[in-house]
Amino acid sequence: MMRATKEFLQSVMDKLSSLPALDSRAMFGGYGIYSGGLMFGLLADENSLYFKAGETNLADYQLYASHQFKPMPYWEVPADVFEDDDLFLKWAERSVTQARLMASKKASKK
Repeated sequence: MMRATKEFLQSVMDKLSSLPALDSRAMFGGYGIYSGGLMFGLLADENSLYFKAGETNLADYQLYASHQFKPMPYWEVPADVFEDDDLFLKWAERSVTQARLMASKKASKK
């Protein structure tokens, strides 16, 4: 299985550059993508990009018949969405919102 490339990571980070406190970290042959310290994206095998999805945005991924990165709550970003810069940024923003929601629910359980 091929690993995610640094070139693809740079392309993704460039497209997401308007998100606050954007960062990436290498992990298990791929990369985690973070905004404000919260992981909302995952770059995995063979340059597949996944965004965090849940109650606020999962329907978007299901509409495109996207695939889940199991067992995690990350769903593959469709090529049509990736190629449309405005739509891609909206999906990323919704994913960051979902990551915040999941983090706050997790914190309230403690």
